[in-house]
Amino acid sequence: MSLDLRPASALQFLLGISLSLVRETKPEGLADLSMRQTSILLIVYLEPPPHTVRGLAAKLGVTKPVITRALDSMGKAGLLSRRRDDVDKRNVIIQRTVKGALYIEKIADMVSLKAKQLQSGSTHP
Repeated sequence: MSLDLRPASALQFLLGISLSLVRETKPEGLADLSMRQTSILLIVYLEPPPHTVRGLAAKLGVTKPVITRALDSMGKAGLLSRRRDDVDKRNVIIQRTVKGALYIEKIADMVSLKAKQLQSGSTHP
């Protein structure tokens, strides 16, 4: 499916997705995910592993402590897990979890639904 959106429509699409993320897809034990946390989650689940704190920090253009804080709350909610790299003990490897995979699946379904609504002309966020 391909969407050709004008800027105003693209922003409406983003608003619809954002509202749905806030209203409908909160993982148990976690408040709404921040944009940073959502980006981390999408990177870990959509891009091939391995993922490290250092690599995520570089990709997002933030410091390692910023990534660590985001991972702390996401780890408590069971969306991701961490472990030390067996080869290089300085690296922390970020791993996928079943709960995180199910959450990503919910987001994918929601985005797909919003895209279909946009194509059909429905404007309900």
